[in-house]
Amino acid sequence: MNRLRLSSLLVALLFAPVALVAADLASRITAVTVYTDRAVVTRSATAELAPGITELVFPELPSGLQDQSLQVSGSGTAAATILDVTSRQTYLAVTPDPRRHDLENQIKALQQDDRALADRQELLRGRSDLINRLQTSAVSPGAGEKSERPKLEDVKGVLDYGQTQLAEIAAALRELEIKRALLQDEIAALQNQLNDLRSPGRRSVKAVTVRVQAETAGTLDLALSYTVGGAGWTPGYNARVVSGERAVQLAYFGNVRQNTGEDWTDVALTLSTARPSLGGAAPELNPWHLDIEERVQLSPFMVMSETDAPAARDMAYAKQESNARERAGLELRQAAAMAQATVESGTTSATFKIAVPASIASDNSAQKVPITEVLLEADSTYATTPKLRETAFLNAKVINTSDYPLLAGAMNVFLDSSFVATSRLGTTMPGEKFDLALGADEGIGVKYERIKRFAEQTGMFSKDNRISYEYRITIENKKRMAVRVIVSDQVPVSRNEKIVVKVQAPPEKEAKPDAEGKLQWTLNLQPGEKRELTVKFTVDYPKDVEVTGLE
Repeated sequence: MNRLRLSSLLVALLFAPVALVAADLASRITAVTVYTDRAVVTRSATAELAPGITELVFPELPSGLQDQSLQVSGSGTAAATILDVTSRQTYLAVTPDPRRHDLENQIKALQQDDRALADRQELLRGRSDLINRLQTSAVSPGAGEKSERPKLEDVKGVLDYGQTQLAEIAAALRELEIKRALLQDEIAALQNQLNDLRSPGRRSVKAVTVRVQAETAGTLDLALSYTVGGAGWTPGYNARVVSGERAVQLAYFGNVRQNTGEDWTDVALTLSTARPSLGGAAPELNPWHLDIEERVQLSPFMVMSETDAPAARDMAYAKQESNARERAGLELRQAAAMAQATVESGTTSATFKIAVPASIASDNSAQKVPITEVLLEADSTYATTPKLRETAFLNAKVINTSDYPLLAGAMNVFLDSSFVATSRLGTTMPGEKFDLALGADEGIGVKYERIKRFAEQTGMFSKDNRISYEYRITIENKKRMAVRVIVSDQVPVSRNEKIVVKVQAPPEKEAKPDAEGKLQWTLNLQPGEKRELTVKFTVDYPKDVEVTGLE
């Protein structure tokens, strides 16, 4: 009997209608991973489930959400199964973003004010035309033969009144024109702000529905992740060099921008160096075919002019390169210590987990997020090319001894407490080197002098020309510490066998010219030490030859 009752109960449950309950979830963004051209957003929500099937709806999500990127996971006290996930787009009459909506309302109000001023101008212009007609009729004789001429006093009174009224109208029109110009400036400023905030689909939102079947009642914590465009980050750096120290303090940060349609408030932020837009595999080569060109006679109307062809090529090149351009921003000095992000290196990319929660508004403004600050080994040297400029420039060769890959980005360089220059750092992996140009340093004295230029003829019978040159380079260390200076100069290189260049100084063991005639010395100078370098050579050529390039 008990067995029969249990079977009946199971049959009743099996064929009973399944209750379908729909519920909107109150969710919040808890984590965001930002790539160079997109972001993956994770929303969290908690739902109370009853036995049966429940539709859990994440409403008012960005319209730019990529449907194929939707992922859902969950856990809780309810024994639940996630059945499926769907996304629907809804078009709205008004902009959902309150900032955009407020700007649109401000622009509409200003445009109404401008129309009211324009109407006032039209009324004043009509009044001006009426007064002009009255003045004309006042001085004109009547149409009939018996009509009396207007009296002089009456004409004068009409004209005086009319001129006074016209002057007042002109002043009012000028004042209205000024007010309209100011209104147009305000409208343009608000429109620019609105353009920065706008994104495709700004008048639509998406709702994501998650169908869940629960065997028992309880709670379910859901995590919904999706990919959106309109977001990205670029790296930036502050490099500070202290004179006399063999190290560089490098501050590494990310410039994050987003215009996804939703603010990120107190989220766990991660910056990734991966580039999903490049795809997962190397591109395939197409066959490289050669064939004989078949010439086709074109109509004159089909021939591109010579002036149009370069413009068309430029447009094509610009289109190909438009996605490869990067923005760089300037970083101001920071007195406080920088928060340290956690780096995780994968097989093909690295991620930086920002140490503290971040808030980034959906207004496309750049926000600097600190990644790390590291002390890197540096080897400082001075470089000078006295022939071109009698100045020594400080350079630092820096080794990336950190665990962080340094991506290509803008870099501000400081020497001691002084801003030196803005440069660019190329991609540098851990263990690699990069150069820092730290600007001119007057502490190294440089002087370049031509001592001799002597022309003569040589040979017993057939006279040839010979020009002898001698230069002196003086390098002086005016600092209180030893320095290393790399000095560069040159001797001419013959491109014709009739022209012979013979180098007399410096000797090859001191500095040997390369294939392009470049000379280079490496000097280790003690404090106050001065060194003189001599460059001496002759140029021989036939007297009936004109030689170009001689000084």
